[in-house]
Amino acid sequence: MKNKSAHPVLLLACIIVGFFIAAQLKVVWDTDDPLGLRNLDRPRALAAEIEAARLENERLQKRVEHLRGELDEAMGGQQLANLKTRLDRVRAFAGFTELEGPGVKVTLNDSQETLKPGDDPNLYVLHDEDVIKVLNELKAAGAEAIAMNDHRVIVNTEIRCIGPTVLMNQTVRLSPPFVIKAIGDPDTLFNALKMKGGVMDSLKWWGIEVEVEKVTKMVIPPYEGGISFNYAEPVQ
Repeated sequence: MKNKSAHPVLLLACIIVGFFIAAQLKVVWDTDDPLGLRNLDRPRALAAEIEAARLENERLQKRVEHLRGELDEAMGGQQLANLKTRLDRVRAFAGFTELEGPGVKVTLNDSQETLKPGDDPNLYVLHDEDVIKVLNELKAAGAEAIAMNDHRVIVNTEIRCIGPTVLMNQTVRLSPPFVIKAIGDPDTLFNALKMKGGVMDSLKWWGIEVEVEKVTKMVIPPYEGGISFNYAEPVQ
């Protein structure tokens, strides 16, 4: 049989719990309004903050557009064009740009003469000092760009003998024949190399094969290696 006497007790317990919950909520409602729902000034303050944020955003957006306009003007202005021109000239002077123009082509090769008894064979082959003499003569005669076997000669190019070959720019091994191309005034470069008693005469004395020809147009490739400075640094 069902216990009917438990129903009134359960009902009374629910009423008492509900009363306490309602009382507690009333106390919290009267003493605290965390969301500010009953404060009419709070929505107005939030609306004012939103409006201020919107106006600040518009101000910043106009500033961005203004700066973009200045950047576009600078990118297309004469000042940038002048800087680009100077940069191109510096890159060409440093050897990082492919160049073309008239000049001379010099071909050097070891001597093909038969050695006589007692002759030193080292005197009949090309050495680094022979190549350096030719390069220095071309530079002194006003060569604007030089390449050897299609490797660009720059301001700090090094050429060293390594057995029957030479090491250029610390990484490239080259073997004879050496083909040196130099852009500049063809007549001036040609006459400098052909000068009596000059570098060409000294090489031919040992039978070194030397050929110099004027070229109306040649292409000098750019320098492809890296450049590092261990001690030098820009002046502040």
